[in-house]
Amino acid sequence: MVTTKRLSSRNRPARESGSERRAELLAIAAELFATRGFLATTVRDIADAAGILSGSLYHHFDSKESMVDEILRAFLDDQRRTNEQVLREAPDPRTAITELVRQSFAAMQEHRAAIAIFQNESKYLEQLDRFDYLTQAANDFERTWTRVLQDGQRAGVFRADLNVKLAYRFIRDMVWTTVHWYNPRGKLTASAIADQYVKILCEGIAEPDGR
Repeated sequence: MVTTKRLSSRNRPARESGSERRAELLAIAAELFATRGFLATTVRDIADAAGILSGSLYHHFDSKESMVDEILRAFLDDQRRTNEQVLREAPDPRTAITELVRQSFAAMQEHRAAIAIFQNESKYLEQLDRFDYLTQAANDFERTWTRVLQDGQRAGVFRADLNVKLAYRFIRDMVWTTVHWYNPRGKLTASAIADQYVKILCEGIAEPDGR
């Protein structure tokens, strides 16, 4: 059995300690951006929540724009990799669409605040040059989901009369708006919610015999 020696904050390498502190500051900023809004949150608000002076925050980030940029890129890059893996490994369109739903809910465990920021702040942030990738990311997500829906139509798995763009928007809103009420510490886990949503999506809400 391999054992590792835990390092105290006193003898921990400076690079590791600095990296951990950056992650802590980003988590604090993400929560504030998600709950208060990006424009309403100041650098001083973030510093106060972190228990440091505003000047100390600038040792790690040059602006709150840099912070939200890093938060969003981490979420979008992770989600893009996950979607690509689903498309590679899913044996059929129905499995692919259900896995995309499940993985979207799984993302709420790690990126809940980032998802809320992406939903709430994209229209404003897209006006800034450094955030032009947000529009591309949204388009990429739409292409991924509509491709799976179209593949399912061709395979006879999904209804031929399905408007794939409307279906995508329905699924997108069904999944992502959950972030506004989902409580990570609540009785319903993200996995349990995903199971129920997949059942509704694939089987509907009516009894099979139409009663």
